[in-house]
Amino acid sequence: MKSCVTIALVPDIKTGPWIYWDDLEISMAKAAKLGFDAIELFTPSADTISSSWLLELTRRFGLTVAAVGTGAGKVLHGLTLTDPDPQIRAKAVAFIADMMSFGATVGAPAIIGSMQGNVAPGTEKVQALGWLADGLTTLDQTAQKLGVPLIYEPLNRYETNLINDLQAGVDFIRSLGTKQVVLLADLFHMNIEEASLADSIRAAGSYIGHVHFADSNRRPIGLGHTSMDSVAAALREIGYSGYISAEAFPYPDPDRAAQQTIRSFQTYFGPSST
Repeated sequence: MKSCVTIALVPDIKTGPWIYWDDLEISMAKAAKLGFDAIELFTPSADTISSSWLLELTRRFGLTVAAVGTGAGKVLHGLTLTDPDPQIRAKAVAFIADMMSFGATVGAPAIIGSMQGNVAPGTEKVQALGWLADGLTTLDQTAQKLGVPLIYEPLNRYETNLINDLQAGVDFIRSLGTKQVVLLADLFHMNIEEASLADSIRAAGSYIGHVHFADSNRRPIGLGHTSMDSVAAALREIGYSGYISAEAFPYPDPDRAAQQTIRSFQTYFGPSST
């Protein structure tokens, strides 16, 4: 498994759960010095930074890009895959596809979290899930062309009324028959929705393609009450070998949050990537 830290370059989400902010080069230098394997990147759009510059930074600091987030599509533009307006849904698909193309230039998949949206008032849930299915199916075709996975994230009940737990995510993806769509197991969301984090991970198995590493209070692991021993054991049991990415609040500050995260990663998963 490989360690990863989040970097956000979107001022509008300054209160969000990302460790590093603002300056990509400085943040990557800090991540590399602490021994992280990778970064997870959140930008306002696909053209915020050039792919060539990002590649140069990854080479300089010996880091990979684990994933790119798409949440700015909702935060900045109000786009979701389940909006009742078909034009907005089309724009949401286009925004995500652009982010996927950007990520693919550095071998990184895109994450669909908040851009999945909600069941809007006056809309039946089955209809909203149909729109979500249409969006993911279309984007799966893009992912196949790009040769990267597409990561879908179940969110807790306070953030979406669509799909809230891993098993529901597995059932939904299985029903689509997509080839590149995988699940994101976010430990913070799971602490709210799952009866047992470890059992849910075991049940989801190979559908899990990415892990968000945050404690029960969304602070860095070790600052809440998540039972990480059982979670780490479950990830090993399913043969997970991907990224363990710190989407957590920068508490008490970014530098100490990053230090806490890498210490916790090394405690539960070892000192180096495997």
